[in-house]
Amino acid sequence: AGIRAIAEGFTKYTTPGSGIIELKEAICHKFEHDNGLVYTTDEVIVNNGAKHSLFLAVAALVNPGDEVIIPTPYWVTYCEQPRIVGGEPVIVETQAANGLKLTADEFRAAITPRTRMLFLCSPSNPSGAVYTREELESLAAVAVEHEVYVLSDEIYEKLIYDGAEHHSIAACSPEAKEFSIVVNGVSKAYSMTGWRIGYTGASEEIIAGMNKVQSQEVSHPSSMAQKAAVEALDGPQESVEEMRQAFDARRRYMVERLNAIEGVECTLPSGAFYAYPDVSAYYGSQVRDSVALCEHLLEEAKVA
Repeated sequence: AGIRAIAEGFTKYTTPGSGIIELKEAICHKFEHDNGLVYTTDEVIVNNGAKHSLFLAVAALVNPGDEVIIPTPYWVTYCEQPRIVGGEPVIVETQAANGLKLTADEFRAAITPRTRMLFLCSPSNPSGAVYTREELESLAAVAVEHEVYVLSDEIYEKLIYDGAEHHSIAACSPEAKEFSIVVNGVSKAYSMTGWRIGYTGASEEIIAGMNKVQSQEVSHPSSMAQKAAVEALDGPQESVEEMRQAFDARRRYMVERLNAIEGVECTLPSGAFYAYPDVSAYYGSQVRDSVALCEHLLEEAKVA
């Protein structure tokens, strides 16, 4: 579809800048079919990758001095995006006993009068944790009570294992949907990382704000990449399951091999494609901390 778009000359500016209508319609269908979320095309925006989607939401909603809650462990970009617009990341340490997932009590305790947003990633990068619907409902209740926006990164939703189910926090209630910004894209599910197409579902007001920033930053997403994304979302989905099964086999092998190393403990991730081993047994004797261990692996074993 992308090659055909190039051959047909679909390589110029496109309107609307928030995404071509056929892609926005495909996204609306995907949200309803997969997540039980009903959005109009005015409540959807197409972006230059999910990372861009996340930043546009931050840029549209976070003011200087606002606090953004970020549960650990987290993707490094999460902290830097609020800082770019003058916001302050507030790090909340999650516990292994809770599966490295934020609890409602931890969320509530981190909220201050300056809290504007919560970053939430399920399935998680890098822990692979997948939130249950009940866990999301409890977080949603806190968000609604305190009027905190939830920026929900759901890019790994198709990569889940062992009977885990993906749920979107926006689907927990109409009130939760009002305070949710749902981000997804074609990079992970369809291995289209270089095409740079992400998308966002939220209220019309939030989407309009994101579009104002996008139009000044990049005009619009790549025209031919949008055509390819339509084909990915509307076309056959068998390849997604084939890829998930391949990742499942790799997941099991990697965790088995890591656990064979003395001092390393690694649980099977429920989603995404990362292993997140506990190497704390080495602290204080052979290495100072996890950063020092990473540096040692890079310098001595040439493993990044």
